[in-house]
Amino acid sequence: MEEQHTPGAPAWGGPPRRWHGPPGWDRRHDEGRRARWPWRSTLLLTAFVLIGSGFAAHAQHGDRLALDPFSRALLLVGSGLLLWRQRYPVFVVFGTAAVALAYVAAGYPYGPVFLPVAVACFSAVVAGHRRAAWTAVGLLWAGHLLVAHWLYRRLPPAGDRSPSWMQEIVITTWVVAVVALAELVRVRREQWSRERAERAQAARRRADEERLRIARELHDVLAHSISVINVQAGVGLALLDSDPEQARTALTTIKAASKEALGEVRQVLDTLRAPGEAPRAPAPGLDRLPELVEQAASAGLTVEIEGEVPAPAPGTDLAAFRIVQEALTNVVRHSGSRRARVRFDHAEGVLRLRIDDDGPATRADAGGSGNGLAGMRERAAALGGTIEAGPRDDGGFRVLAVLPWKAKEENR
Repeated sequence: MEEQHTPGAPAWGGPPRRWHGPPGWDRRHDEGRRARWPWRSTLLLTAFVLIGSGFAAHAQHGDRLALDPFSRALLLVGSGLLLWRQRYPVFVVFGTAAVALAYVAAGYPYGPVFLPVAVACFSAVVAGHRRAAWTAVGLLWAGHLLVAHWLYRRLPPAGDRSPSWMQEIVITTWVVAVVALAELVRVRREQWSRERAERAQAARRRADEERLRIARELHDVLAHSISVINVQAGVGLALLDSDPEQARTALTTIKAASKEALGEVRQVLDTLRAPGEAPRAPAPGLDRLPELVEQAASAGLTVEIEGEVPAPAPGTDLAAFRIVQEALTNVVRHSGSRRARVRFDHAEGVLRLRIDDDGPATRADAGGSGNGLAGMRERAAALGGTIEAGPRDDGGFRVLAVLPWKAKEENR
């Protein structure tokens, strides 16, 4: 049976993504919305302009020309242009301004003829065409001044008078108010767009960090356990005929190491299956160092602990444990030495961790991916610490980690 996918929900079946912003400003489905025409709003506005102009003609009877088919055609064209205001906002704002100016210059009554210009200006500003909107409104206002105060004697109706300048101030105030409102909406829309982009970027960053964290955890768990299993499998095969009891011990170690690896892998995967829930088992830390030493011993590596084992903050505790685990795994896989030393120092809010072996390096490889040192550096860098790793002058190898006692997130 095919699964049904709810629009707006992630493809992996999680909860739908919520829109954090004013209703109607969700731009996730812009393409579908732009494909529709604003029929309803345009029809309502056209009806309002026609009816309102009829009332205005009755109130201004004798002062302005009566409405005729040409005037109604101008009103229909001016309002009808708004159908294209989302697709061609610049053309619409100039077109409505030209129609309104022609209507006024022809001597027809004042009324809601300027309403389509206001709507077109608003749409153009919100769409980002501020200069076109301001230019169109400015040309309309300048043309109205020219007609109303200089050309009115040559234009119909006969005996027309120039309006008062106070009336012009009122008209100018309304124009500025409409443009200012459009600018406010544009600014708020851009602000929400930036916030939406920042949230998306933060979500991607968190997803990348979580992916790297899980990759490091899986690498550290599997690399260590598989190295122990590889060594013990070699011992078991070598002693299967000559020393069956020792071979049995090697197989027992393989079983224990594989069981522990499966448990830790299951713990990591549980965080993917149940997002938002607390882990079912605590993250490993330096309190499990004796288990790590015992596993290394089962692989033939003797580990000496120098200094007091600390108990740092959880983030540092996990990183320190994984660094020791990876360093000992590398000794088992790549060093001819069968002894390693782990030293802890804690002073001034800093944990210093040093792992040494006496070498020499070998070319043996128990299936490693080569990402061990990179993973250790990523862990240290995530906490604000550092990792230095390299051969010593006497032929051995040293890993030196400097970690903050508390992770950056835990200091907040």
